[in-house]
Amino acid sequence: MVTMQMLRSAGELNRWRREAGDRPLHFVPTMGALHQGHQQLLQRAAQPRAGVRPRVLVSVFVNPLQFGPGEDFERYPRDLDRDQQLAAAAGADALFAPALAVIYPQGEQEITRIQVPASLQRELCGRSRPGHFDGVATVVCRLLALVRPDRLWLGEKDWQQLVVLRRVIADLGLPLQLQACATVRDRDGLPCSSRNRYLSPAERLRAAALPGALAAARLEAWAQPAGAEAERLIAAVRRRLEAADLPVDYVQLVRAHTLEPLQRCQGLSLLAAAVHCGSSRLIDHVVLMSRPPIVAIDGPAGAGKSTVTRAFAARLGLIYLDTGAMYRALTWWVQRQGVDPAAASAVAPLLEGLDLQLSTGEGDQQRVQINGHDVTEAIRSPEVTAQVSAVAAHGCVREALTRQQQAMGARGGLVAEGRDVGTAVFPDADCKVFLTATVVERARRRAEDLRQRGFPVPPLAELEASIAERDHLDSTRAVAPLLQAEDAVELVTDGMSIEAVIEVLVDLFRQRIPEEAWPGPH
Repeated sequence: MVTMQMLRSAGELNRWRREAGDRPLHFVPTMGALHQGHQQLLQRAAQPRAGVRPRVLVSVFVNPLQFGPGEDFERYPRDLDRDQQLAAAAGADALFAPALAVIYPQGEQEITRIQVPASLQRELCGRSRPGHFDGVATVVCRLLALVRPDRLWLGEKDWQQLVVLRRVIADLGLPLQLQACATVRDRDGLPCSSRNRYLSPAERLRAAALPGALAAARLEAWAQPAGAEAERLIAAVRRRLEAADLPVDYVQLVRAHTLEPLQRCQGLSLLAAAVHCGSSRLIDHVVLMSRPPIVAIDGPAGAGKSTVTRAFAARLGLIYLDTGAMYRALTWWVQRQGVDPAAASAVAPLLEGLDLQLSTGEGDQQRVQINGHDVTEAIRSPEVTAQVSAVAAHGCVREALTRQQQAMGARGGLVAEGRDVGTAVFPDADCKVFLTATVVERARRRAEDLRQRGFPVPPLAELEASIAERDHLDSTRAVAPLLQAEDAVELVTDGMSIEAVIEVLVDLFRQRIPEEAWPGPH
C-alpha cells in the first residue's frame, strides 16, 4: 500500500517541508515513467548520512521547455499511479506532481529562462537539440527554488545534462550538493530510460548494439596506453551501429567535464553516441581513463590528514600513501645515525640504498619500515616531529622521496597526503584538496594525540607556537614549499567530525570521477 504523500501545489509542498522537521532533504527530479534507474537514485538518496536518514522527495513533471519541435512531448509516457507505487517502494517520502501552472505561473513562454554556456551545448546532444539544455536548466532551477533541497540526485546516464547542471549550480552559487549515480542498465546492456518503452521487441534487439559498440571501443582504448585516436574509435563505433541498422546522430570523444572534442583519449574522456531506433532516439556513453584516479590531499601539520585520508581511501577502494610518514621515517633514521638533521651534506649519504616501505597491517593501519626497522609508532614521537621539517627541506631528500612516491603512483588508484603532493609529486592528480584547520584547533588535536600515545603533553600555548613555527618553515622553504595548488579545494575542518570530513572528500571526489569510471569497493 502506498503511504507516501502526494503533493500537487506549492502550498502543499511548503506544508510538507515544514511538517517534516529539520532532517536533510534529498531531491530526485524526474519526468515520470519511473524505471530501475530512478529507483536506484531514490534508494541511494534515502541512505543515512552521518547516522541521519534524510527525507526524500521525487518530482514528476514533463517539462515542455526541453522538447523541440517534432519531439515526443505529447506522447511522452505518463503513468502517475505506477510512478507513485515505484517511488514509495524505493523509499521516497513524498512525490511532487505539479501542474504546468505551478512551475510556470505565467506560462512557459513568459518564464525567465536560464541560458547555458554555449561551450556546453556545442557538442553531443546540444548539436541536434538546440535549446534543450536551456529548458532543462530552467525547470531544474525552478524546482530547486520550490523544493530547496540539501542534495540533488541525478543519474550519470544523461552525462551532458549532469555537466550542465553542475555548471549552473556552481555559477549561480546555489546552496546544495549535487550527487550522481552510475548508469543503471538492463540485462541486454541498454541504459534504463523512459523512452525504452517505445521500442518493439525487434527494435530492442537492434538497440542493444549501442552499448555493445561502446563497450568494444572501451576495450580497444584500454589496449592502447598511449591514448587511442579518436578518429579510429569513432569509426569503429559507427561501423558497428550502422551494421545493426541504427542511424547515427553522433559519435564523439570529448573531455568528460568540459565536453571539448578530443583527438585522442587523454585524462578522463567520454565516448558518447546517439542513434535512432524506430521512433526512439537513444543515447549512451562510456567513460575512458588513462589510469585509475589519483587524489592529492595537502595541508599543514596537525590538520588530521592521515586519519581522514586513510578512511577516505578505504571508502573508495584506493591505496593510501602517507608521504609524511616517509619523511618522518627518514628523520627517525637520521636521528638514529647521529647525523645533524640540518646538514644536507650529512643527510645525503643516508639516501643511498635507502629501504623505505609502506604496507597495510591489521585494521587497514599503515605500517612503516625503514632499513628493516618497523617505525610505525616511533615516527610520531615529539622528537621526530620537532626535526622533520629540517630534514624535509633538503633538496636531495625531496628529490629522492618524490621520485619514490611517483614510482608508487605510476599505476594510479591511490590517495596521497602530505605537504606538496598536489604541487610537486602528483601535479596531474584528478582531485586535489588542501585540508587545514586553525592553529588553535591543531594544537588541541596534537595534545590529544600525544595524550593517547602516552607522551608528555606541553602547554597548549607552547604547542600553538610550535605549530605556527612549523607552518612558517614548511611554507617558506626553498624546495617544494607548502602551498595550496591552484586547482585544489580548501577544506577547513574546525568543528567537523571525522565522518563529516570524509563525506565532503567523497563529494569532492565524485565531482571529478564518475561512479561508472571508479565505482569503489562493493
